[in-house]
Amino acid sequence: MIKERLEQLIQEALGELQAEGKLQMAELPAVILEHPENPDHGDYSLNLAFLLASHMRKSPFEVAGFLVENLRYFVEGSLDVHRMEIAGAGFINVYLSRRFFVEEITRVLREGDSYGKRKKEKKTMVIDYSGPNIAKPFGVGHLRSTIIGQAIFNLYSFLGWKVIGDNHIGDWGTPHGKILYELKTKKLEGKDKKETREILNNLTIQDLEELYIEFGREAADNPALEEQARLWFQKLEQGDKEAKMMWEYAKEISLQEFRKIYTLLNVDITHTLSESFYEPMLSGIIREAQKKGIANESQGAQIISYPEEKLPPAVILKSDGATNYFTRDLAAIAYRLKKWNPDIIVYETGVEQMLNFQQLFWAAELLGWASRDRFYHVTHGLYRTKEGKFSTRKGHTVHLEGVLKEAVERAKKMIEQSETGGEFSEAEKDKIAKAVGIGGVKYNDLSQHPKKDIIFDWEKILNLKGNSAPYLQYTYARCVSILERARFKEPAKTMTYEDLTTAELNVLQLLYRFEEIVEESAEKFAPNILCTYVFDVAQKYNTFYSIHSVLQAETKDQKEFRLALTAATAQILKNSLHLLGITVLARM
Repeated sequence: MIKERLEQLIQEALGELQAEGKLQMAELPAVILEHPENPDHGDYSLNLAFLLASHMRKSPFEVAGFLVENLRYFVEGSLDVHRMEIAGAGFINVYLSRRFFVEEITRVLREGDSYGKRKKEKKTMVIDYSGPNIAKPFGVGHLRSTIIGQAIFNLYSFLGWKVIGDNHIGDWGTPHGKILYELKTKKLEGKDKKETREILNNLTIQDLEELYIEFGREAADNPALEEQARLWFQKLEQGDKEAKMMWEYAKEISLQEFRKIYTLLNVDITHTLSESFYEPMLSGIIREAQKKGIANESQGAQIISYPEEKLPPAVILKSDGATNYFTRDLAAIAYRLKKWNPDIIVYETGVEQMLNFQQLFWAAELLGWASRDRFYHVTHGLYRTKEGKFSTRKGHTVHLEGVLKEAVERAKKMIEQSETGGEFSEAEKDKIAKAVGIGGVKYNDLSQHPKKDIIFDWEKILNLKGNSAPYLQYTYARCVSILERARFKEPAKTMTYEDLTTAELNVLQLLYRFEEIVEESAEKFAPNILCTYVFDVAQKYNTFYSIHSVLQAETKDQKEFRLALTAATAQILKNSLHLLGITVLARM
């Protein structure tokens, strides 16, 4: 990556100036290059003069002059730097050569799907994402964690990390006692073994949700039912055969539903370790916390206090002897540290869980397992419609499958109403509609900062002209179509770069940044940075295409260059969308 190489070269140059006595400093500042907002101000900008000015007792402008004079020998030419110049009160602008930009096209096409990919690092990440609850259809509320988490997984895998995705399924606790109570009293009471098996085999995820909702309605009139739910969960904890059988059916039905949704979303989580997996470890966790003086008794419960951090206490054992999700989260940390010894454990959940994870990370540090900085919580906001919060009906969640189905149906209607819709078979229309509809839903989320609430607006999601997945997919398909018509296979060994137009250069000045953008998106756990970048690439290419002909270029050299530029743009679009988990289409 040229940015890293250039920063290193400038750092080495400063070291030589220091050794020669031209720069008398015990500790040199770190060299950090940034992109100016206005491309006319260079490809990179350096504020080094401001950092050295007070030490050298000169103005930033004078220091910048000194630096440019001395750095030119090291930098210009050696890394395809065209020139360095002073701007404003002391900024140093760096302009890359056109030769570099053109040669980077060749590299993009040579490396293809691996362009920007890093070699394997000796670093491991565990990322906890998605985490739906069993006995409920996959709700739209879990979509954000699922697709943001998968994008982070993809980014770090691309950068060479060993990444373990862990789907922490909610399948334990008193809420599941409610399902068991309803199943027994409403469906299985008085049934023999054969009838029981037949009823359980025919249960759907919607049936389980209805039972949960029904319990809530009944408990509103009869609060004593809550005790029944607690007793049924207690039976499950104690290994009661009937309770366990019903629970296992509910869990398998739920997992089948989740797998169907993950397939639709192009999501592949490497591990599924539900809350119940950690149940055998909980007593050991509690004993360890007590032995180390971290857990103390309070009104019959065992709690972890954080007096110095001004956090409320966390309960790890209730007064009735039951554990809770916090205890299971602690057990998950212990397991992950021992099993994978990760450099970092990342959690992607809603912002409402922020306090829980602050308490959890502190607890892990107090227990001596790992420092708090070994954990990171990526938070996301809510889904909203233009009218307000996503509505629920009669206690139902907004089912994600229904949202995705509507997205695909809307996309297919767009195809059928388009000028080119008649060119596709029904099977092709279905394939395109699926990619466009689901891609639109995912990109609408990923293109915005995770912490923001997301407005669910169908017109924006499926817009072929705005910042949307369909727009990016269409741009990719346009590039592929041009290349197919030209029968393009590979760029010419030598391409001219002296007579580049502004529109061509605008595209070139973006393509090489892909590696930097991927790294920044990963470091900040922000896929929206990659979205902003790839949208900019598509816009710049479409502007170029609207001004210049590719297939009818004036000269052979010009045509070869523009075809190579088109191919490189297509590759960057493909690589970017792949990292975001969005399907590209050769035809639209």
